[in-house]
Amino acid sequence: MKNLVILSLILLIQTTIHAQAPTKTPGNGGKQIPTGSLYGKLVDSQTDKPIEYASVQLVQNKMDTATKKRKDVVVNGMITKANGQFLLENVPVMGQYKLKVTVVGFKPYEQTVSFDIKPGGDMASMMSAMDKDLGNIKIEFAEKVLENVTVTSTKPGLQLGIDRKIFNVDKNLVSAGGTAVDVMRNVPSLNVDIDGNVTMRNNSPQIFVDGRPTTMTLDQIPADAIESVELITNPSAKFDASGGTAGILNIVLKKNKKVGYSGSVRASIDSRGRIGTGGDINIRQQKVNFFVSGNYNQRKSISSGYTDRTTFGTPNSTLYQLDSGLSKGGFGFFRGGFDYLLDNRNTISVTGSLMKGVFRSWSGSDMNTSVLSTPVSVALSDRNSYNRSEMRNKGISLSYKHNFPKTGHEWTADINYNANKNASNNFITTDSLYSNYNTAKSNSQRQLGNGGSNNLVIQTDYSNPLTDKMKLEAGARLSVRNVDNRNNFYLVNTGGSETFLSPLSVNYNSTDRVYAAYTTFSNQLGKFGYQAGLRVESSSYEGRLPEKNQVFNVDYAISLFPSLFLNQKLKNDQELQLNYARKINRPNFFQLYPYTDYSDSLNITRGNPDLKPEFTNSLELTYQKTFKNRDNFIASMYYKNTTDLIARYQLKENNAASGKEQLVNSYINANSGYVTGLELISKNKMAKWWDMTSNLNLFTSKIDIADPTQPKQDQFASWFFKLNNTFKLPKNFTLQLSGDYTSRTVLSPGGSGSGGGGGRGMGGGGGMMWGNATSSQGYTRANYGVDGGIRYEFMKNKVASVSLNVNDIFRTRRQYTYSESAYFQQDVFRRRDPQVLRLNFSWRFGKFDASLFKRKNQKNQDNGGDMMGGMGQ
Repeated sequence: MKNLVILSLILLIQTTIHAQAPTKTPGNGGKQIPTGSLYGKLVDSQTDKPIEYASVQLVQNKMDTATKKRKDVVVNGMITKANGQFLLENVPVMGQYKLKVTVVGFKPYEQTVSFDIKPGGDMASMMSAMDKDLGNIKIEFAEKVLENVTVTSTKPGLQLGIDRKIFNVDKNLVSAGGTAVDVMRNVPSLNVDIDGNVTMRNNSPQIFVDGRPTTMTLDQIPADAIESVELITNPSAKFDASGGTAGILNIVLKKNKKVGYSGSVRASIDSRGRIGTGGDINIRQQKVNFFVSGNYNQRKSISSGYTDRTTFGTPNSTLYQLDSGLSKGGFGFFRGGFDYLLDNRNTISVTGSLMKGVFRSWSGSDMNTSVLSTPVSVALSDRNSYNRSEMRNKGISLSYKHNFPKTGHEWTADINYNANKNASNNFITTDSLYSNYNTAKSNSQRQLGNGGSNNLVIQTDYSNPLTDKMKLEAGARLSVRNVDNRNNFYLVNTGGSETFLSPLSVNYNSTDRVYAAYTTFSNQLGKFGYQAGLRVESSSYEGRLPEKNQVFNVDYAISLFPSLFLNQKLKNDQELQLNYARKINRPNFFQLYPYTDYSDSLNITRGNPDLKPEFTNSLELTYQKTFKNRDNFIASMYYKNTTDLIARYQLKENNAASGKEQLVNSYINANSGYVTGLELISKNKMAKWWDMTSNLNLFTSKIDIADPTQPKQDQFASWFFKLNNTFKLPKNFTLQLSGDYTSRTVLSPGGSGSGGGGGRGMGGGGGMMWGNATSSQGYTRANYGVDGGIRYEFMKNKVASVSLNVNDIFRTRRQYTYSESAYFQQDVFRRRDPQVLRLNFSWRFGKFDASLFKRKNQKNQDNGGDMMGGMGQ
């Protein structure tokens, strides 16, 4: 056995063993072979005019089962149109072919062709290679046969690109019927807390969908709509400079490109009686590729926890609070669009999405407060909150793509618009008993929240492979984001009337703009490759308090963001990468928001409109080994140093309404901070029936705050481990078991302003009931959990399946934090939605047969009309 790396959950020992290559079965084991398209244009070699009515045939040498001899077989063909163009679709990508052209007045022409799919490439490159442009083919009186450039590859579950890691998750069992949050729990490098908030290397990443920013949160994206997840831990100059210590989490949604039609129908029900339904269909024929999908999911969430807090003062006081919560509701998600092929080299794509959700929730808290005076003063309180929240999201994307005759030479232009609206109505009642149970008091409040945002991104990109080893890329981008947020508080009187509390209410809106341009140059010198890039960005921010006639303006100067990626291929399928990038984190809306949020009395928060952006220099060294049986091992060392780090800040002040002293959590720019770590990822085929993916991340961080009144953050090493096992059982059964463990981890400083790891939507204009950890030093205690799922596939070609999955099998996941400052000491414990079972059904249908959509007019068929299909990005 040879070089197979296994990370042990308990002993954390790396072991290397030899794994045997999987046995190849005839007919590819019944698996579906990926297909692509070959297209081009025939022109006269002397006049460059298009050649019509030419016969174009794709021929492959195959074994004749009757004669046991090899012979040429026509696998595809058509007649060129008046513009000389041809398009051959549904061609298996793993093969070598001959393109034969015959036309009256010209000598026969032959060319050896194949798909340039490079092993280990990123998903975007592989998908692009499956649509190969053969360029303008000049038909001469003398034959000219090109050299064979065949490279074949299968689609691995884990891939390492020059700037990203790609994980194919479309067949993940434990996330079936769930949301993107459930998917992320099984992706290496990602950590998900009980509220669905995602972190990548202990920071919140930017969320992209299909390569573009989105205003949707992860719990608004159905798991069944996701094809793959791309982790860009150190983005190059081609990407937004925002997200300095976080990186990018790109979710690639499913989209079929085969000629014909295909689709699926899904249904689910969980152990709490919540249902889910969904379906999608894709039709591609002639010049149009049309796709539409829809999902509706119900959710019932149950949470519990407690807070134990001591506040230091004159005198000291203690609080013990028991919390419980219940939320019910559902959301629907719709996505549709089309690709329209103007001709073989020009495509227009339109995609739209809609999401709407309504949730009703209740939370209750039993509080015991003691003021340690003489005598001790005790208060018992019972607080109940009844909330109705509604969220909506809509988005549209319009893109144009032009392919030049040379493969990989293209220009794209995109316009993306996303908008969301949130509304909440929160009714809070508090009943208290004071002074050793001699005085009772009751009060009621209502909080009405309305918020919304819209984001417009206009972008253009140009890519030109100067040679087969050298490429130049450039682009420009404009991003405009508008945010509107209103929170109104009312005191509910005894008779039911309501009094508006002006000091606690606020209407705030903002606009920020980012202007950017970039260029990158890449080159391959033998086994050494490099990519150098430079991005230029300028931005502005304007915040407004309309009712107070106050405006906050911030103009950020032009900044340069260089990046450098080096790649060295070693012997025995080994690879070494070193990359550097400079990034920026601009303060986000809530960090700049000059409004005091009183929705959580233990975590009163306020933004700071004077915050400056933080700048990060990021360095990463990566080693990859690919084994003969396609096992993968990836090791990465990373270091990120940040100046003007955005950190939480705590101050004591008097409450404007009550006159009592209170602690307020805000934000400041610290001097600097850094995070460094080692990450190991291994994907192994332990046996023909057992696949395992393991991930270990060791890391530490430190913050330097110049203010002596703020507590110093303790520094210690932490680690995170994730293990995913898939077992192929007899009789078409598949079992999946996954687990994760996170050691004691330092509390986040509160930066990564431009990030958006958001798991759960906030449902309204504000209201952060559970909130982040307060401005203090502290840590989150160790946490672990195990999920499982089993699937049975049936019917012909396994087009139907039934699966059962369960999360947090042993009821061990929780959020348990300790924090302290000069003003208090606190323990907070929470648990949410353990041991939920979900039963799922899925049925796939389709027929990739172009004849089902052919026009009956034979003349049109002969002219190639039936061969034209979309070429979506």
